[in-house]
Amino acid sequence: MKYVFFGTSEFSVTILEILYQNNFIPDLIITTPDRPKGRGLKLKPNPVKIWAQKNNIKFIEPEKLTRYVLPVTHYDLFIIAAYGKIIPKEILEIPEGGTLNVHPSLLPKFRGPSPIQSFILSGEKETGVTIILADEKVDHGPIIAKSEIFNAESETYKELEEKLARLGGNLLVEVLPKFLNGEIKPQEQNHSEATFTKKITKEDGLIDLEKDPPELIERKIRALNPWPGVYTFINGKRLIITKAKLTDSGLKILYIKPEGKKEINLKDYLRGNPNRFLERYL
Repeated sequence: MKYVFFGTSEFSVTILEILYQNNFIPDLIITTPDRPKGRGLKLKPNPVKIWAQKNNIKFIEPEKLTRYVLPVTHYDLFIIAAYGKIIPKEILEIPEGGTLNVHPSLLPKFRGPSPIQSFILSGEKETGVTIILADEKVDHGPIIAKSEIFNAESETYKELEEKLARLGGNLLVEVLPKFLNGEIKPQEQNHSEATFTKKITKEDGLIDLEKDPPELIERKIRALNPWPGVYTFINGKRLIITKAKLTDSGLKILYIKPEGKKEINLKDYLRGNPNRFLERYL
């Protein structure tokens, strides 16, 4: 099978690695260009580029994606997993077998750019991955396969991202031969049940410890770490809350990251920085 893989994130890498280990080796990887990161805003490669270099797989990183960036050759299939950009219809239709998209939700629920975070914030218990035959609309195409995770209501973003990526990679390995042989008939999504997610911003991490419901704060901490992080302001300084739990008496904060400092247990922090307001959350 000759295919192109589109991806950018750790989610993409986990799926790539599973495909690679099962001898589904991409002929080409398309990813995004290096972006400035960190305090020095130095250009850094994304996880997929690092993986491609390590495994000597050809890759390109176009700023703008058009059909002219692709080598003129025959492809059986394209596979998308968290590429991060909308792919034009003219590209989706290039391969003979179409383009498959691995999406970390049970479509048609949680379409769009933040399905994992939005699932955690919703408080729902069941999620999963869906492989669809991509069309020009976001996460809209007919379903090839689904796989579920149950009792996922206490997972963090990173935990769920890893689980869903492994689930998606293994599901791809299972269905690819059947799909290419014409043994799977894509099933139209029930579009009337579709829900949509939005792009996460830094502002989404801001909380009010006194006004916001404890359940929402706890979900935000699980959903929005490591980025953008969940934070509040104490005496004019940003305080990032990295871990908390719900108890019968409300929200209990376990770990924090004061502005400009390393993560610390809240109890240890308060020994050197007494604060009656924060003591309420021990």
